[in-house]
Amino acid sequence: METVDLSSWPRREIFDFFSPISNPFYALSFRLDVTKLRSWTKERGLSFYHSLIWLCTRSLERVEAFSYALSDGKLVRLESRRPSFTHLPAGSEQFRIVTLPCEGSLEDFCAAAKKKAEEQDFFIDMAGEGIDMIFFSCLPWLDVTGLTNERNLDPDDAVPRIAWGKYVEENGRWTLGMSLEVNHRFIDGVHIGRFAKELEKLMEELE
Repeated sequence: METVDLSSWPRREIFDFFSPISNPFYALSFRLDVTKLRSWTKERGLSFYHSLIWLCTRSLERVEAFSYALSDGKLVRLESRRPSFTHLPAGSEQFRIVTLPCEGSLEDFCAAAKKKAEEQDFFIDMAGEGIDMIFFSCLPWLDVTGLTNERNLDPDDAVPRIAWGKYVEENGRWTLGMSLEVNHRFIDGVHIGRFAKELEKLMEELE
């Protein structure tokens, strides 16, 4: 990551406006058409969940606003983001949090995520926590229309939280509700809109 001069940052005025607020976080939910992704993963025997994590991570990385964070009070620009996702082992009600780099192709990531999730026998590795993460979760039992996250109200927290529910069919198309929780000091609605467009574009490009 590289340090950014806050005084010349184009977002400085908006950042300063939201900085005194004790809870600068907000969540936005929207529906996402995953018809092609659902078919694509089924044909290849890939995890829909891990595939969407890879696609979301790559989409966030394409929107510059999501690359900024605070480190020891200094504004920095991250080179990449690491997905940190919930995993529920078969037959268990105790979930785990799995974190790994988003490296290689979608297929490469799915293989690595599956392997690490299956091998991890503990809840979380706190040593692996960092400001460069994205928190992911899925509630496949519900059609999610909105969601908030537990958190310490640390106004410097710039880790995006992404969650979705089960996909449902309507008129031959499959959609799911996706929720994205962000810090308004760094992210506006326009940036979430760009993320959604990048995500839709990446899914359409699947071959």
